[in-house]
This record gives sequence, C-alpha cells and structure tokens, in this order.
Amino acid sequence: MAKKKATAASIESDLREYAMRYPETHEDFPWGERAIKVKGKAFIFMRATESEISLSVKLPQSRDMAIDLPWAEPTHYGLGKHGWVTAKLDPKDAPIDLIKAWIDESFRAVAPKTLLKKMDAS
Repeated sequence: MAKKKATAASIESDLREYAMRYPETHEDFPWGERAIKVKGKAFIFMRATESEISLSVKLPQSRDMAIDLPWAEPTHYGLGKHGWVTAKLDPKDAPIDLIKAWIDESFRAVAPKTLLKKMDAS
C-alpha cells in the first residue's frame, strides 16, 4: 500500500498532537493562529496554508543554528531577540524530527521549572 502524501494540514495536525502531549498544555487561537500553551504561556504558534506550514518556537539553545537554515528566521515583532524563531516549511520536505526537537526545546524554555522537575522525575 502506498504511503499517504503529507500535506500542510496533515503535518500541522501531527505537530499539534505532538505538542499537546506535554503536561498541562492547552490551545488557543489568537489572531486566527494556533497557539499551544503551558500554564498560559505559548510555546508554539502554528498555522498551515494550502502549501506551507509556518510555526514559531522559542529556542534559547539552538536559535543560532536554526536561523542559519534557509527556511527559518528570527520571529518578527521583537520576539526574535528573545530567542523566538519562525520556520516556513514546505510539506514535501519538512524536517519533522527537527521540528519536534524544537517543540521540546520551546516547551522546556517556557514551562515552569516545577512542572519540568515533576515531568523529568516520572
């Protein structure tokens, strides 16, 4: 059986599911964009169009490496100077494993330290 072709919407759905597995997360839709938050603080903003997935995450450790990629840049509105990176991905070659690692880094950058200690202890 042939593997189903990934679309921007299917990748967004997979990344949403991945992000929502973290404890105490919920989603919100400010400005019409999906925001996944922990304890009220966003750790990923994401949206999909017909041909692209756009997402922003906070990357305090890997920001410099991330913005060297041709499809990533510091997030606008002054967020880039605080470690936020925006990636615009083509669904045909989106590096899903890398993006999941970024989601993890962003969650850990934003989540309360007490929640991280509880999470890492279990």
